[in-house]
Amino acid sequence: MNELKSNYSIRDEIRDYWSERAGTFDQSVGHEIFSDAERRGWQRLIRKHLGEGQGRRALDLACGTAVISHLLHELGFSVTGLDWSDTMLALARAKAETRKADIRFITGDAENTLEQPGTYDVITNRHLVWTLVDPPAAFREWFSLLKPGGKVLIVDGNMGKVTWVKGLQAFWARMTGKEDSGPISTDMAERLRDIRTRVYFSGQMPASAVAGLLEEAGFENIVIDRKLTDIHWAQARKMPFMRGLDRMFQERFAICAEKPNR
Repeated sequence: MNELKSNYSIRDEIRDYWSERAGTFDQSVGHEIFSDAERRGWQRLIRKHLGEGQGRRALDLACGTAVISHLLHELGFSVTGLDWSDTMLALARAKAETRKADIRFITGDAENTLEQPGTYDVITNRHLVWTLVDPPAAFREWFSLLKPGGKVLIVDGNMGKVTWVKGLQAFWARMTGKEDSGPISTDMAERLRDIRTRVYFSGQMPASAVAGLLEEAGFENIVIDRKLTDIHWAQARKMPFMRGLDRMFQERFAICAEKPNR
């Protein structure tokens, strides 16, 4: 038993946590898309940095239930969605079948995909980088998977930075003894906090730090895009007031980087 326990890594914990979240994943604002306004915002962001698909090959890492995968598919990309949770992938496959979307899904680790080098035109991921145990190695892996001139688009945020709204919520929780854990249970919220303490970006994750690691991995033409207000406003309107307000003040960003075309 002790040997089995010692072989249970932080990566296993992350996979199992999101597998348990899978059943309610699409019920949360910020995961699934709940308005045409938000969908247009995502499409604008993807077109801005990656252009139209035109049959180009896209790898959506940590695809979950395939929200971003479907956006890419709608824009004409040939999409592969990769996730380490078979529970998530089962839901992703069911969604794609319902929508008649020809998306390939595979089980894999975003830090070690086992996909062939030089096979993808674009790589995308959303809310993945903060979970990475070894981002420098992951970014080198993503660099190898891209064709020359290929691009990676990361959508994430500095979740370790506490907004004044979150600070106010924490103060209220201390005063009342009632914590708002959002759309998940208090136990799941505690598990998530524990996981956050043991990943690479255990504290803050400013966009500049992510961009620096991308540059070290060989990427160039790195663009940090903070103009995501259309997406966040559409999300905030579907949230309870205080969580929506916090969403508008969070430090969220997109980062696009290119593999040299040589």
